[in-house]
Amino acid sequence: MRRPHPIGARPTLGEKLRNIVAEHRNALISNASFQEFAAWFPLTRFVARRRAQRAFDLCAGFVYSQILQACVELELFERLRGSPLRLSEIAAQTGLSLEAAERLLSAAASLDLVERRSSQSVENPRFGLGQQGAAFLGNPGAMAMIAHHKLFYADLLDPVALLRGEAGETHLSRYWAYATAGAPAGLEPGKVADYSTLMASSQPLVSADILHAYPFTGHHRLLDIGGGDGAFLQSVARVNADIRLMLFDLPPVATRAGERFADSGLAGRAEWFGGDFKEGPLPPGADVISLIRVLHDHDDAVVRPLLRRVRDALPPGGTLVIGEPMADAPGARAMGDAYFGFYLLAMGSGRPRSVGELAAMLREAGFNEVRAVPTRRPMLTSLIVAK
Repeated sequence: MRRPHPIGARPTLGEKLRNIVAEHRNALISNASFQEFAAWFPLTRFVARRRAQRAFDLCAGFVYSQILQACVELELFERLRGSPLRLSEIAAQTGLSLEAAERLLSAAASLDLVERRSSQSVENPRFGLGQQGAAFLGNPGAMAMIAHHKLFYADLLDPVALLRGEAGETHLSRYWAYATAGAPAGLEPGKVADYSTLMASSQPLVSADILHAYPFTGHHRLLDIGGGDGAFLQSVARVNADIRLMLFDLPPVATRAGERFADSGLAGRAEWFGGDFKEGPLPPGADVISLIRVLHDHDDAVVRPLLRRVRDALPPGGTLVIGEPMADAPGARAMGDAYFGFYLLAMGSGRPRSVGELAAMLREAGFNEVRAVPTRRPMLTSLIVAK
């Protein structure tokens, strides 16, 4: 839990002043007469409308996400990939009535997921892909996550019960079986197949952003901990012809990685190890170790000893690369603190951490050079490199 200052410590003069200003601001904004004035006055009208629209989007956001969910489930973007279709054709292909199809398409058009392409036929217009729909269509990982969100939405049905720990077993805790399993190394292959496939589908964009920021040049052997079925290591191999690859994950997951390495011709460069990084030492021999979307899945009681094990597995001057969505990321705070904050709550393990929090944990574990490396899309992943 992040705290602005230690429990019992007195706020600084700067904090006192900020609190006074914030209280006066909030008293003004919450005043109904001021809201009326701001909406009328020419110099504040634009800001007032923008704030009102943002407030409405917060209220309606769940509805927007369900419209997107319906588009993905009905494969609407794929159907419109080549050319526009008439309303009647879309209704027939999706199994919806004309009225239901028109309602969905009108809603999707308002969100730029589709767009009306004909104005002549009022009763049976054509619809094509909108810019936002085309962007989703070009991102298979995002499409897979949207389909997966059906489980997440079910867990958010009663957010207060979730916060109070009264929701019972969640859909996400069953899906990500390793998060709450007492002995994750003993999970059966069927328990890891779905989430391994989901992670692999979203890995290309994440890998591209990490490798753009840190291409792993100058390293000889990379150990990817929690590396799934090896998608990240395959991306590294494509831009580094000489680097040796090592993967460590739960036994059934590592087995999947070995099969993938063999299929892609990397078996001669890659090794894979099955085990539980919560217990025992990590495989030695790497001069660089990566933790890609691993730490935020786990509580501090797991992360702290894991970082010490990573430190022990590295030689003097060895490097650790951490890539994942982080709290307080510039321009992506809602993604880290809101989305992942509640996603991991429903999952039953982990929390988003800021660069500062992770840096403190790294120094505690024995790393003496820690730096944040900017990435192209911090909402997907932020990057920390530690020596």
